[in-house]
Amino acid sequence: MLGMRFLIFLTLVVVLADSASGQTCTCESNFEWMKKTFEENDAGFQYILDKKGQTAYNVHNQLILEKIKSAKDLTECNEFMYEWFKFFRSGHIGIEWLVHPQDTTNETDLYKIWDVDIPQFQKYISEKQEIDYEGIWDAGGFYKIGIKKEGTNYIGFIIESKVSNWKPKMVKMKIEQHNDQVKTTFYWRNHEVYESGEPELVGNNHLDIGNQVLKRLKPVFPDDPLVENYIKSKKSKKPYIDELNANTLYLRIPSFDMKNKSAIDKSLAENKEKILKTKNLIIDLRNNGGGSDHTFKALLPYLYTNPIKFSYPKYLSTELNNKNTYGLLFDDELNFISRIYAKHIYKKLQKRLGEFVFLTNKESYIYERKSVYEYPKNIGVLIDRGCASATETFVLTAKQSNKVKIFGTNTFGAFDFANVISAESPCKEFRLWYCWSRSMNLPEFIDDIGLPPDYYIDETVPQYKWVEYVNEILNQ
Repeated sequence: MLGMRFLIFLTLVVVLADSASGQTCTCESNFEWMKKTFEENDAGFQYILDKKGQTAYNVHNQLILEKIKSAKDLTECNEFMYEWFKFFRSGHIGIEWLVHPQDTTNETDLYKIWDVDIPQFQKYISEKQEIDYEGIWDAGGFYKIGIKKEGTNYIGFIIESKVSNWKPKMVKMKIEQHNDQVKTTFYWRNHEVYESGEPELVGNNHLDIGNQVLKRLKPVFPDDPLVENYIKSKKSKKPYIDELNANTLYLRIPSFDMKNKSAIDKSLAENKEKILKTKNLIIDLRNNGGGSDHTFKALLPYLYTNPIKFSYPKYLSTELNNKNTYGLLFDDELNFISRIYAKHIYKKLQKRLGEFVFLTNKESYIYERKSVYEYPKNIGVLIDRGCASATETFVLTAKQSNKVKIFGTNTFGAFDFANVISAESPCKEFRLWYCWSRSMNLPEFIDDIGLPPDYYIDETVPQYKWVEYVNEILNQ
């Protein structure tokens, strides 16, 4: 998590590498390096160890080590190392391949041709009246896909393609029943495999398969007009504002990534007069995985009713972690003042190795304004399990306003330990991602639990109706 929880010039990630000279590269050696590096440098390691206990940690290590020793290749090695992380948290943590394992996939699986009579399938679909996964679907304008049920599974195959390496009858996706779970497999343009859970029919004519939304071409069924607005919000990569009615504006922000800051600022500036004359504002943050706290600064005046407190995090000072700051001393993209300040921070951290340190002289920051906007009077913020990191900072910020109510489900919970940095293994086969800072909100734990809404929206209200649901409450 960046932004107000981190000085802006420190958002640069510096990859830290060790020499691989004389290193025996095995899954076990990579695991031992990862474990030691994480134990010594991750801001959340000691906190979770104290919470769960040394005995539980020893048992977990032994179980994973047995699996590590049995790993047949880098694929299994990566899986077992990732499983080791589960002892600590789900977010702001990871292990990444730096060398791709030898591809052992059977080429006939990637380029499998399904023996299907396309004209006969099209006739069958044109007469179909039942609403399910079967049909002819558009995938991003590049493919026309047929989905046919086979037993308890579904096969998705190419009918038409604008991509040269995808031909008619080639298998493009599968929806398969595995015991009590449903797994969806989709093949990208380069035939790379993408796996997700059970797909979701959004309304009658859209199929959400995790990485994209397919649009039904045949047979097309009557649908709720709210679906199109929801699909627009799902597909949009940029923020936008729509007028729902005379009393309510809708602001969609798909990401707080710094690259979206200018677009958010521009959208708010262009619609400022309209926002300040409209009673209600709905801010849709669903599946917003975070980014930088600086990205949402332009929103603060609209939700402000009283002073808002931001707590700065503390950073774990270690030789490895502090190299992030040291690297900035030689960054030509930073101005002279920023490099001088980076030098000051580096010296401060080096004097307190092994400790948690505030990078600033203050533990918190108070945001204040001299006046409060009359409008919007009511602000509804939509959240779900896809909201994490900086988005959770925004939720905590918004909760301090008397104008704001939070709607939806719990967020993901990737907040307590943040500011992700990385280290490269001596064998240069893996990169470890871990956290440098810890929140001052502890022991109020958020990681893996998430932040609760003020108004919980249960499963009886489909996602595409959430905006209408909140709009009705705000207008009561």
